[in-house]
Amino acid sequence: MGFFDKIKQGLEKTRRQMGGLFAEFTGENEEFYDELEESLIMADAGAATAEKAVEKLRAKVREESLRGQEEVRAALVDILAEALEVGSFGLRLETRPSVILMVGVNGVGKTTTIGKLAAKYTAGGKKVLLAAADTFRAAAAEQLNVWAERAGCGIVRHEEGSDPASVVFDGIAAAKARGVDLLIIDTAGRLHNKANLMNELSKMRRIISRELPEADIETLMVVDATTGQNGLIQAKQFAESADITGIVLTKLDGTAKGGIVFAIAEEMGLPVKFVGVGEGMDDLMAFEPKSFAEALLS
Repeated sequence: MGFFDKIKQGLEKTRRQMGGLFAEFTGENEEFYDELEESLIMADAGAATAEKAVEKLRAKVREESLRGQEEVRAALVDILAEALEVGSFGLRLETRPSVILMVGVNGVGKTTTIGKLAAKYTAGGKKVLLAAADTFRAAAAEQLNVWAERAGCGIVRHEEGSDPASVVFDGIAAAKARGVDLLIIDTAGRLHNKANLMNELSKMRRIISRELPEADIETLMVVDATTGQNGLIQAKQFAESADITGIVLTKLDGTAKGGIVFAIAEEMGLPVKFVGVGEGMDDLMAFEPKSFAEALLS
């Protein structure tokens, strides 16, 4: 099953919400535009994004004299896809080793995403190493170890409660010694308070930059699609310390709304790199803006 079909399934809740809306379009119909804006907001796209998209659609309908329902839907697909074009959707991982630093609150699917990324790049011929730097959550290293075994890659881990930065340091040393192509680092999603968490992330980033000054580094924030605007708040908090390069949107399982990707793109200028559409190893898919917008309005 391809990206479009998987996302179409994952966005079922929003598609039902948007369903039938375009049947109400009859030219210059203010009620249609009001309902469309409300539907986008309800889909977690955010008020600013919804208002901007509707205004662009209104202008396009007028300028191009669009009349058919399918014409208007296609125009909105283009507008929404363009709103998501805020950066590169691929990962820059050309150095040896390269680093992916994974951040996000507990419960968003971070460990699962790391496992899927490890499997993806191992299958692609890269030598992958995981670093279990979430040393505060009980059994976090054990869970990551299970994924390392599934993916067929190595792991560096310390005892629970160890200094996370020391795990990162040892992970980098091991990556250099073993000729690893890609080091993927798990991080804590919660400490005693937000300041501690952000200080730890900043410390890790400094160690990576000092020990691997020439390395390509991607910092991916994992966001649970079912959390709506909370995902945007989380992204803003982590961006203060983590220098985020992209978003991984997880749990598009039919109950998610999915519009949060537009709010993050609009307010933070961050591209979505991957979407998680299930629990299987191959259920992490590279993001396609046009297909995502198509699926949302299909």
